[in-house]
Amino acid sequence: MNRHITSKFEIPAGSFYAFLLLSSTIWIALYDRVIIPLASKIRGKPTRLGLKQKIGLGILVSAASMAVLAIIERVRRETAIREGISDNPDAAMHMSAMWLLPFYFLLGFSEAMNGVGQNEFFYTELPKSMSSVASNLFSIGLSAASLVASFIVSVVRGFISGEDQESWVSSNINKGHYDYYYWLLATLGFATFIYYLACSKAYGPCRGGQGGIAGDVREGSADDDDDYCSLS
Repeated sequence: MNRHITSKFEIPAGSFYAFLLLSSTIWIALYDRVIIPLASKIRGKPTRLGLKQKIGLGILVSAASMAVLAIIERVRRETAIREGISDNPDAAMHMSAMWLLPFYFLLGFSEAMNGVGQNEFFYTELPKSMSSVASNLFSIGLSAASLVASFIVSVVRGFISGEDQESWVSSNINKGHYDYYYWLLATLGFATFIYYLACSKAYGPCRGGQGGIAGDVREGSADDDDDYCSLS
């Protein structure tokens, strides 16, 4: 894809990750400084998303971001074939890499909601004596997710390939079908959201900071704490 912003400046491929970090930072700031105060003003009372709502919203938007990426990849692949560069995955094409920004925009929102929500959830639910465990649970989850992602790639490469069929995740992105792979991830993401809803209902109400690590920094009634963690 064309990574040029001007005729002389080209964004390095590895630097696109910065858009994810920038998007997450902006969404966190907007949520705390704009969205919550505005929602509270409109409703006439303090308003906030519960921890479970944050996590669930993050999972849902993450799945949606993969669907958006699948659409972008389909357009990119069709453009590469139309321009006759399907045999050269490194060839430049007349499609701006800025088309990836909606994906990073959504994924950044997902990280802002899910990542922050999970960390707050762990600190709220675990006792103070397990503060070190709470601070590492999110990282453990990311590590486990990386292993699962590698397993999914291996399964896709092993089962969807052959002499007459390119793998979805072929080394030549123009010959493969990464759009199908992203649709698979989107489907798994939506399935994960449904599973999360079931687990959330089975878990029941949170402690909401009463006696947990976050208990010393949060104030409110028991009803407020239940709302803080509920999905309803």
